[in-house]
Amino acid sequence: MPQMAADDVLDFLTLMDANGIHVWLDGGWAVDACLGSQTRRHADLDIVVEERDAAAAVALLLDRGYGPVPGRGAAAWNFVLGDGVGHEVDLHVVAFDERGDGVLGAPEDGLRYPAGSLTGTGMVGGRVVACVTPEWQVRFRSGYEPDADDWADVSALCERFAIPVPEAYRRFM
Repeated sequence: MPQMAADDVLDFLTLMDANGIHVWLDGGWAVDACLGSQTRRHADLDIVVEERDAAAAVALLLDRGYGPVPGRGAAAWNFVLGDGVGHEVDLHVVAFDERGDGVLGAPEDGLRYPAGSLTGTGMVGGRVVACVTPEWQVRFRSGYEPDADDWADVSALCERFAIPVPEAYRRFM
């Protein structure tokens, strides 16, 4: 199984920083950042990036041999780029509205990172990173059938940050 290791995440973040592009970690790496250590293998790196920076971020990845991953999202606001050795970056492109919500796609679709959800910080390989807050990571993992990785993430976040376990996860307890 391909994976995005901590060094890959750090290399990506260094590349974005060097080019003035701010990103927030989401998904499994955001969980691990909040927990302060890697808890499991990650097939990809989920990031949130502002619409104004998305083209530049994509161009930087294309320059490094990344390209679209077939069957892994094709919307302008959510898509995956991968390289030839199995690294994948899942981009979630947002435009901030007047309330501070990060809107994905058309506003009427209701897909958003609510104001405050992108205020988290964590650590990856000793580096402070911006990420989705633990509370919102738990909320974002509700509304679908959770798997073992979801439970591992949610249970660790709930325990560390005293967040109530959502109803959908109680069957794992």
